[in-house]
Amino acid sequence: MNRQDIDNKTRRRMTVVLFLFLTFTFTFILGRLFIVQILRHESYQTRAIEQQVRDTTITPRRGTIYDRNMKTLAVSASTETVYIAPKSMKDESERVLVATELSRILGVEYETVLKKSRNENYYEIIKRQVEKEQADLVRAFVKEHQLSSVALAEDSKRYYPYGAFASHVLGFTNVDGEGIEGIEAYYNDLLIGKPGRIITAKNAHGTDMPFQYEQYIDAQNGYSLVLTIDEAVQHFIEKGLENAVVEFNVQNRATAIVMDVNTGAILGMATKPDFDLNNPREITDPELLAELEALSGSEYSDRQMEIWQSMWRNKAIADSYEPGSVFKILTAAMALEKNVVTTHESFHCPGFKVVAGVRIGCWKHGGHGTQNMLEGLKNSCNPVFMELGSRVGGADFYDFAEAFGLLERTGIDLYGEATGIFFDKNTIAGGPVETAVAAFGQTFKVTPIQMITAVSACVNGGYLYQPYLVSKVVDDNGNVLESYDPVARRQVLSEQTAATVATMLEQVVSTGTGKNAYIKGYRIGGKTGTSEKIDEKNEEGVADKRISSFCAIAPADDPQIALLLLMDEPETDVVTGGLTAAPTVRKMLEDILPYLGIMPQYTEEELASLEHTVPDVTGLPIPDAREQLKGEDFVPTVIGDGETVLEQVPRSGQKLSRGGKVLLYTESGATGSLKEVPDVTGLSLSAARSKLEKAGFNLSTAGVDLGSQEAHAVAQSPIAGSLAEEGSVVEVEFVHEVSSEWVNVSY
Repeated sequence: MNRQDIDNKTRRRMTVVLFLFLTFTFTFILGRLFIVQILRHESYQTRAIEQQVRDTTITPRRGTIYDRNMKTLAVSASTETVYIAPKSMKDESERVLVATELSRILGVEYETVLKKSRNENYYEIIKRQVEKEQADLVRAFVKEHQLSSVALAEDSKRYYPYGAFASHVLGFTNVDGEGIEGIEAYYNDLLIGKPGRIITAKNAHGTDMPFQYEQYIDAQNGYSLVLTIDEAVQHFIEKGLENAVVEFNVQNRATAIVMDVNTGAILGMATKPDFDLNNPREITDPELLAELEALSGSEYSDRQMEIWQSMWRNKAIADSYEPGSVFKILTAAMALEKNVVTTHESFHCPGFKVVAGVRIGCWKHGGHGTQNMLEGLKNSCNPVFMELGSRVGGADFYDFAEAFGLLERTGIDLYGEATGIFFDKNTIAGGPVETAVAAFGQTFKVTPIQMITAVSACVNGGYLYQPYLVSKVVDDNGNVLESYDPVARRQVLSEQTAATVATMLEQVVSTGTGKNAYIKGYRIGGKTGTSEKIDEKNEEGVADKRISSFCAIAPADDPQIALLLLMDEPETDVVTGGLTAAPTVRKMLEDILPYLGIMPQYTEEELASLEHTVPDVTGLPIPDAREQLKGEDFVPTVIGDGETVLEQVPRSGQKLSRGGKVLLYTESGATGSLKEVPDVTGLSLSAARSKLEKAGFNLSTAGVDLGSQEAHAVAQSPIAGSLAEEGSVVEVEFVHEVSSEWVNVSY
């Protein structure tokens, strides 16, 4: 082989090798491109974006919550989020500086900030919801040290102007602005809005490029809600509940609901004790705090969570209870609707009724004797209602309970609504004893919201409405985006039956067990209830815990609202709905009805006993002052030898019954002497009046017709033993004696 052949062969080999090398290289590159651009496209794209842009979230403003009159109940205030960009930090000294100053200004842990500053990213939140004062200090720190690694972004913080007001209805949010309880949770998707973004391009050094490389996407603020709750009505029931919990030593909370009977709209809903919405995790009960202090670790955190859940629990919708005699409203309506009774049909109560061989007592052991159905309701007579239940029949009784919505949730717009516990149809249909006891409201359970919804159907023409709390959704400009109309689920009763029930309930208040809810000038209807907690027995096996309740409607001749109040385990001398719940409801309605524009219409008897406002006669000549006071049926008594009234007791504006004494002082420096206020609690109306007049004081009454002599005093102001000016008014609260209305049903 010559030299030329060897060179040609070598060149061919080199060509082949080069071709193979280039082919392998090209194939490898194509493979890598396939992996990078196809298989790992998203991963590399994400990494590239992270290196080339900075993406900052803009928190939207959460929607405002208003009451029905556009009073703000929950609002988001502007705050800021402080964050750092660790990859923008030059060295360890900058990290230490940032951690030191931010921990000092913001009150966060130094180690936490330092750890975040060592992460390999451009966005680490140090603290959210920073108020303006702290945010300004951060800005000053950034400016002083010319830092690009620390920044602030717009944020918001939920604020509740009235603190604990309507806490179980409104609920609250977490630090991320998401609803946790109540309306805040149920309507979170509407309230929360959509976050915005700032996307900023970065150069090779990791710093922001000029504004033309920045994209700003606006945050979309959340929608606002207009509730059916009325701030004033809510205030009135909360004030009444607070006083009742203390006065009657309620152990397991009290709750009240005010409903528009013709729509299902909730005007007020409260549970006491409650919690501060601006600090919802604060535990204020000293006993619970002491219990927590004795725990540690998981036991502490578990018990703390239990306490929080109990504190946040909305008793009005989440707790079921045995309704007791309030349920007799429904039993009466069932019997009337089925035409198995008339209001004037006679019954006899010997103090018990034997049903299927079981003796079941009346709360009045001696019995009520002969009475008609209306009187049976006024007396809350258990045997009468056992008979009505029998006439309705177990199967139809079950069907009515279902129609009244007692076997399902009402559908109110709140999370956490419970259902009641009722007999299955076969059990009650074949169980005369079960039907008899259920007829007066024992051995089954309902929730307060179920109960008031059913009672409303008994007086509004027979329609069962779905209760609701939100009436409108509005935008930032107040434009209505959506309205929620009342939802009538079905008609349970005829209009005639509903009208009859309302009339009967008025008689319960005017002359029956509910007379402590009577208000002069108003036609109030209602029913008391005192039920046993049968599933909670003491060591002797006796159900000794009680729930006292009262459900009122007003006005009885044209029902507009219903108010249900229940106290769970009051501890007082006599635990009855008539002595605890009824007078509390009366005080609430005395404020609510005039506020709603439902004005009093007095009978002649009520006008004759009505208390009048004492006029201002200071500065008048004695003859003129006498004439004006006598014209108001007050008795003027002049003290001194002057010719003009310089001072008067009682002062103008106070309420005083006709025949009350007004002292007129006519000499400079002359004032009424201080006298000790006598104790009139426990006395009848006439005895209390006499005792106060002998001591030199006037009487002002609350909770009783001035012509009544059946009531006794339960509270007074000023209190006994205190000193008060002679002739001044002592306000005394009277209640009628009513019996307990419960009977042990452990048959």
